[in-house]
Amino acid sequence: MTVPTGRRERKKAATRQKIADTALRLFLERGYDAVGIRDVAAEADVAVTTLFSHFASKEALVFEQDDNFEQRLTQAVTDRAPDEPLIPALRREILAMVRHCTADGSAPIYRMIDESRALRECEESMRLRHAESLATAIAADPGLPQTATACRTIARFVIDAYALAREAADPQAAVDEIFRMIEAAWEAA
Repeated sequence: MTVPTGRRERKKAATRQKIADTALRLFLERGYDAVGIRDVAAEADVAVTTLFSHFASKEALVFEQDDNFEQRLTQAVTDRAPDEPLIPALRREILAMVRHCTADGSAPIYRMIDESRALRECEESMRLRHAESLATAIAADPGLPQTATACRTIARFVIDAYALAREAADPQAAVDEIFRMIEAAWEAA
């Protein structure tokens, strides 16, 4: 994510981060379902309308890095070197994301997501959207003459690789194993 340069942009970014941090703290302390939007706004010392100007929903407070995740995936396709194969570029990005989300302190967040139906449904919706964005980026690459179905399939595999590796006892080994299968599927297409 780019760093805001102007004073106003920095203040908006700081307010957004303060709201997100406050929400996450409250959700982890009290439970996601026990905390309302008004609770978050009051604790962050902002108006509810301010909260909604930064976040479209309560679920968005938990998944505040959603846009960054999607952008990183598509950039793994579009920003790779001209001679770099697709699958290793995607593997590298997924591995970096998995390392980040399995760092110390993240387990309670994923436990909270698993325990909330609303958050699980939101995450599933995001995964489908991410897969479509990734498939579009793959299909748009003129050096990758695959069918739309192949692009969508590989994109879904990549998104699922992130979720599966994040939950594995050995995330690195899981990424390696999953991407061997993705590479074979890509070559078969």
